[in-house]
Amino acid sequence: MEWSTVVVDSALWTLKAFAITIVVSVVVIAALVRFTRWGRQWWRIAASYFDPRAGTAGLGLAALVLFLTVFAVRMNVLFSYWYNDFYTAIQNLDEPAFWRFMRIFAVLATVHVLRSLVVYLVGQTLDISWRTHLNERIVDRWLDSGAYYRERFVDDPVDNPDQRIQVDITDFVITSRVLSMGAVNAVLSIVSFTGILWDLSGPMTLFGVEIPRLMVFLVFIYVLVTTAVAFWIGRPLIGLNFLNEKLGATYRYALVRVREYGEAVAFYRGEPVERSGLLAKFAAVIRNWWRLVFRTLKFNGFNLAVNQLSVIFPFLVQGPRLFAGQVTLGDVMQTSNAFGQVHDSLSFFRESYDDFAAFRATTIRLNGLLDTTDRAGKLPTLAATEQGERLNLTGLSVTTPEGGPLVTDLSLSVEPGEALLVRGASGSGKTTLLRTVAGLWPHARGAVARPAGNALFLSQQPYMPLGTLRAALTYPESADSTDSGGDGTALRGVLERVQLGHLVDRLDETADWTRILSPGEQQRLGFARILLAEPAVVFLDEATAAVDEGLENSLYRTLRESLPESVIVSVGHRSTLDGFHDRILELRGGGQWAVTDRVR
Repeated sequence: MEWSTVVVDSALWTLKAFAITIVVSVVVIAALVRFTRWGRQWWRIAASYFDPRAGTAGLGLAALVLFLTVFAVRMNVLFSYWYNDFYTAIQNLDEPAFWRFMRIFAVLATVHVLRSLVVYLVGQTLDISWRTHLNERIVDRWLDSGAYYRERFVDDPVDNPDQRIQVDITDFVITSRVLSMGAVNAVLSIVSFTGILWDLSGPMTLFGVEIPRLMVFLVFIYVLVTTAVAFWIGRPLIGLNFLNEKLGATYRYALVRVREYGEAVAFYRGEPVERSGLLAKFAAVIRNWWRLVFRTLKFNGFNLAVNQLSVIFPFLVQGPRLFAGQVTLGDVMQTSNAFGQVHDSLSFFRESYDDFAAFRATTIRLNGLLDTTDRAGKLPTLAATEQGERLNLTGLSVTTPEGGPLVTDLSLSVEPGEALLVRGASGSGKTTLLRTVAGLWPHARGAVARPAGNALFLSQQPYMPLGTLRAALTYPESADSTDSGGDGTALRGVLERVQLGHLVDRLDETADWTRILSPGEQQRLGFARILLAEPAVVFLDEATAAVDEGLENSLYRTLRESLPESVIVSVGHRSTLDGFHDRILELRGGGQWAVTDRVR
């Protein structure tokens, strides 16, 4: 190593190696995508981030990480030559050379530390940027396709999409970077240090035959054989890691449900049943975990044994040559370093197999989420058109997923200012009819035309988003757009009108309002949303089931008076609702229905 020109030589070497690495990386990725299933699955998830049409940030950060990885290999090569020269100076008792190489080490160490810090910063920047992109892309697809709701209608829906979005995206991004850059580092190190090892290796006698450079061939044979064995031992880790994620997510979901429905569990005194269910799910997690532990024990035990045997090999080979005066102490130390680099680099793929197994499981889970999202988005939808001022249902037929008729060839019109009450026995399809009109139910045909303007669907248990009471009250609109005054006057007014005046001073309080408000208060809050939104058409599904008849009367009266031109469609059982509706649609089962005018 000519240390006087090391800066220029290293710069040229790094740039040349970087250019070659880019070309080889593109070819390898293309081959993996073309010829392997997991390559196609990986590219399906990752491609959009590296699409130059969407911006150059992804490609730029990836290129910078790749450049720093190539530079790291060059630094390791420089340290290898430094070891040779330094230990040779010690052997020769050359004090000036000793201190010279100590100064060179200080420079190398400083560059190494700075490089490591930059690698960490750039790597984390890439992870955060890529993770942000994937999260936005997958969440957008999940929401825009309606998969968050419609996935229940597809065959074999995925488990725990929330975990796949929150956990698996993170694992996918980090492991993609770590494994890919580890592979690049390994291949470059193999090329660089094989040349060094070749120059330092001497002939060896095997079965009476002298073979030149035999140590180089032995390290390759040794690692390739042990890698094949390690892959055989570690192959079951892919399935075990996939099952571990699935069982863990199922157990967490069961815990969340107990917390979510804690009051119902407490009323039923259902703790023994819940305990039994939770412990059964946890037992499944532990059984799979033990299988993972024992398989990992075999895999890691084999790798550790292989690595320990490799430590003494270069000393066994070069030791006799050192004592015979054929090589220097520096040559021995550089041989050990080069052998270790080649061995470790060749062993990267063997030792990373368990990481790849977990990464493969993560990729499968994310692809499963994308598959379900795509299938949910392709389900048929009876899209409502917005035209005129009336609600028109024309030839509307609704069935169960199995094809059983709920409503057959329904045609009716509801004029502005009119209210329609939908009745029928439980299971006759009342709520499903509202889902169909909302465009949520895929098993329907016909035509739906809604009044031009916004429509609002209010379920029996209104959705309460996390955040302030103001956000819950104005959902799905923002509080600023709903309360034009900005001081909460409009919001306080509607709370008073639905008899929630005791909440007017809590508008900006952040809480889980589903737990704080009673079911009746939540339903009144839903009516407050209607009064704020002033929609052209309102659909109410058992929206007063949790309030007494007096409150129900007050809420419907306020609604009819405040929205005199809106179309109102209600689902309900109480006879007290009759007085607030002009017509009644009765679902009689088997697809049969009848419409009657209310006698005033």
